[in-house]
Amino acid sequence: MNLLKIAWRNLWRNRRRTIITASSILFAVFFVILMRSFQLGTYGHMIKLSIESYMGFLQVQHEDYLDDMTIDNSFESNIELIGQLDKMPGIKAVVPRLETFALASTGDQTKGVAVVGVDPGRELNLSNPNGRLVQYRVTPAAIEKLKEYGLPEKLLKKLSVLKNSSFVSSDGLRAGIKMSDTEAEKYLPVILEQCSFNNNPLVTGDDGVLVSDRLAKFLQLTLGDTLILMGQGYQGATAAGLYPVRGIIKIPAPDLDNKLIYMDINKARELYNLEGRVTSIAINLHDNSDQNMLKTKNKILAMVGNDHKTVKTWKEFNKVLLQQIQSDNQSGKLILGLLYFIVFFGIFGTVLMMIHERKREFGILVSIGMKRYKLAVITMFEMMFMGLIGVFSGIVLSLPLLYLGHEYPIRFTGDMARIMEDMGFDAVMPLEWVDMYVLWQGLIVAFMVILSCLYPLRKVFSLKEVEALRA
Repeated sequence: MNLLKIAWRNLWRNRRRTIITASSILFAVFFVILMRSFQLGTYGHMIKLSIESYMGFLQVQHEDYLDDMTIDNSFESNIELIGQLDKMPGIKAVVPRLETFALASTGDQTKGVAVVGVDPGRELNLSNPNGRLVQYRVTPAAIEKLKEYGLPEKLLKKLSVLKNSSFVSSDGLRAGIKMSDTEAEKYLPVILEQCSFNNNPLVTGDDGVLVSDRLAKFLQLTLGDTLILMGQGYQGATAAGLYPVRGIIKIPAPDLDNKLIYMDINKARELYNLEGRVTSIAINLHDNSDQNMLKTKNKILAMVGNDHKTVKTWKEFNKVLLQQIQSDNQSGKLILGLLYFIVFFGIFGTVLMMIHERKREFGILVSIGMKRYKLAVITMFEMMFMGLIGVFSGIVLSLPLLYLGHEYPIRFTGDMARIMEDMGFDAVMPLEWVDMYVLWQGLIVAFMVILSCLYPLRKVFSLKEVEALRA
């Protein structure tokens, strides 16, 4: 206990030295937490866009569907099974779907698309297409009209950069333009009026379709246009039909926004000759941890029995996304390892400086009879105290940024946004909120501090009093 007291008092004999050493540890912890938070936040955002808000964490499928994703590997939609799933604790949403492909054509434009037949009411709890309807679009005509209203040149330039961009809310449009509060109060109502885009939701029994924004631009579609869908129906039957465009939706995941069409599930069954059948039942969970997913999967497997159905987790039916995350995570860990390497030598350099400054002090203490092991223990306690101060302060300092980055993620605009979207990523960079990774970063840096203690301990035990006194 006395050695602890002496070590603590020693820290504040030279405040500047203590603050410099603790600060080096503080910034080390701060930067590694921030970097890891960016990595994990990006993975979480990818999972949320592709899994939580579209595919579901679990899917009930035909046992052969994963190997051959055709509508021939569909199964009878069991209302009783859906009712049982609805009642299971921990399940957030149960959504039957018919997912397949078709050739979409209008005028001279043709493209392969993903057709998703949905129950409009149930789908609100998963991908919610009606909540993604485009409300505003910055068209060239709207920009010309706004010039007549006398908008500042600065705002007109920002709108020109956003030409043909679509937004699902006024907040999104304002964020895209990057308007100040004063500008928003004065000019936003006029901009919203001119950029307004009337859209219609998909309702049960509707014979129309919702088209994703990028696909609509490629096919040069607008509301009220007729879309031709051609494909192969169940067991080789021909599937073709004309469908009016009810609405245009903006999907945050660019890859899906390039190819997605929603239609009522019963109309999709008529088109593909699949009366009463579905390709999957998508399930969302309140707790999406791996352990809970596997637990829920086993419960549902016991429920569906051996009726040619199986249950897959998102890691099984979306291996592409899983491999992307794993690949990026490995490269991220490599960069993090490099950062740890730099951090370690930063801490070690600070310790080296501290020991060099105290060489004469150590020589005097040993000369007057202090045991070397006690001096080594006191020095180690000092380093541990400085490590604890630095680690704790680094974690505390990072919390406000983690909160802000999690609640208000960085949104890229302009050329950077286009580059990210062309690469298939949403132009958003969120931070992961506090989790076990924060503790792990603190523990790793604390281990580096302990490792750095080896040098001062060695110097204490190999100290030569005469040389030290002349230092």
